[in-house]
Amino acid sequence: MKSGVANDPALVAALVGLFGATPTRDLIANLDAKVQAYEADDLCLPMTLSSGPNCYINSPTTAYIDYAIEETRNFARNPVLQKVLLGLVRACAPLLRATGLDHQVQINNWLFSTNPVPLLTPAQAIRIRDDLTARFPDRAIVLRSLNTLADAATMQAMAEAGFTLLPARQIYIYDPSAILRPSGHVRRDAKLTTKTDYKIIAADTFDADDFARAETLYNMLYLDKYTSLNPQYTSRYLSEAHRRGLLRITGLRGPDGVLDGVLGLFENGRTLTHPIIGYDTGKPQKLGLYRILSSIAQDHATKHGKFFNMSAGAPGFKRNRDAVPVIEYSAVYVAHLGWRARTATALARVLLARVGIPLLQRFEL
Repeated sequence: MKSGVANDPALVAALVGLFGATPTRDLIANLDAKVQAYEADDLCLPMTLSSGPNCYINSPTTAYIDYAIEETRNFARNPVLQKVLLGLVRACAPLLRATGLDHQVQINNWLFSTNPVPLLTPAQAIRIRDDLTARFPDRAIVLRSLNTLADAATMQAMAEAGFTLLPARQIYIYDPSAILRPSGHVRRDAKLTTKTDYKIIAADTFDADDFARAETLYNMLYLDKYTSLNPQYTSRYLSEAHRRGLLRITGLRGPDGVLDGVLGLFENGRTLTHPIIGYDTGKPQKLGLYRILSSIAQDHATKHGKFFNMSAGAPGFKRNRDAVPVIEYSAVYVAHLGWRARTATALARVLLARVGIPLLQRFEL
């Protein structure tokens, strides 16, 4: 199955309109960015202008350094390895800062951890390069969320236009067309979803308190359990994203009437992502809240023939549910910037290719 990403101009306008009408930090508390639309020929892409320090979705330094430092907590049982990795990451910090990538214009930025990328031809890649270097001569040009499984042609087009491809992380893709028989984990999750005492409800039934609770549930998982460097989506953002059709939000309401789980799906053409997922981490694990939410998303992908980009994290969980790993890249253009940025970016590419990718694959980061 092809990923078939096709940006809907109405959705781009909805995103731009939302951030044009509301202060950015009222929507994503740790983001500082201007949101605009890039339109040329038949292209319509959301575009952000930002400078560091910032949320990792708009700051390569935060993504490659600060986030990587946070990830070393996973090696607490091996203090020697943890110390080595911390030293390596910190040693790379000056190099990443020298790239100047934090002072950027980012295209196709939906402000999610994963932004499905439409097919870009070599001519379009050149057009984007020439347009944006002329308009923003002091900014790096960035395109995130590229992977060889879905975006090989676009990656080639960007490379031919002079963009550097930087490995970012290992993600997981579920393609229902490639599955002959769902794994036992998938079948058990589906069974749990039908037998749970929780009611699966659409966000159309949410009130203000439910959206506030949804923010709390997302924070419990992504900010408290993982890291505050993740996008800090607010209840106002969740409410507006639902109202404007940017996210399909679903909740799990318990027998006591309390919302204990939330899921937000983003659909772009034939590609599905789930940028919002959260649950009450204080509830007993046997309730399977995360399993239920993930099953809802995976079932939606299967029933509607969606190419499901499950993003990064929880590698064992996703492998057990028929997802395959693939390295994700960012395409960056700095050829119009000074020699310092050009040299640092070239060195970063070599370092990430020779050291970063093996580490990502070895430790499933």
